[in-house]
Amino acid sequence: MNLAKRIAYLRIALICIGLIALVCFYPLMIVWPSGWAWHTGYSDYPLMIVGIYATLGVFLLIAARDPLEHLSLIWFTVWSSVVHGAVMTVQSLMHGEHRAHLLGDVPALFIVAIVLAMLTPRGETARTLRRAAWLKSLP
Repeated sequence: MNLAKRIAYLRIALICIGLIALVCFYPLMIVWPSGWAWHTGYSDYPLMIVGIYATLGVFLLIAARDPLEHLSLIWFTVWSSVVHGAVMTVQSLMHGEHRAHLLGDVPALFIVAIVLAMLTPRGETARTLRRAAWLKSLP
């Protein structure tokens, strides 16, 4: 896949992931709580996590306009998803009542990380693309 297609697919992925983070987390917690919500009964946790992911969703949508200008946000999303997914995997394995998360939010986090990591330019390629974009923006 050439670089232009990769950036185009990255933009699409950022839009899809951003919209899912912005719109879908709370409904998933309601529809499938055993796979998406970590607390039962009253808890402040769901609203807090929805707020965090909705905010991330908005910023991923902004990043989709020009991914090369938002590489640090994209890589934060990749690595925070890996860490969050790894912690939840351990917790799900340690506590039987949370095993359904291994089919719900845990794989979702790893899929987000893999998709973004595969599509996001890194190293010298990213530096070259950012330099070219910066030079192009000059009057």
